Amino acid sequence: MCVSCLGLAFLGSLIDVLAGALSAAIVVRALRSWVDARLPFGLDAFVAEVSEPVLGPIRRALPSSGGADFSPFVALVLVQIARQVLHGLLPPVV
Repeated sequence: MCVSCLGLAFLGSLIDVLAGALSAAIVVRALRSWVDARLPFGLDAFVAEVSEPVLGPIRRALPSSGGADFSPFVALVLVQIARQVLHGLLPPVV
């Protein structure tokens, strides 16, 4: 396999890992809003710092829905769309 092919494969895998990590942080943040439990090793702060830049603007853009927060759902959909778009921009690895 050529060096540029390995680079493209690495880039595609990196996109998948980052999208998966962001999705996991968003899901954990949503679950934490329902259950009052602390995460060990400072993971609460990490999850909040990772997910808030995505959830905050979405939360402000969505209309008020009577106390229900749909921003995690919208964010998960947008993360998957961004993942697909980024994969589509990469040339196919042969």
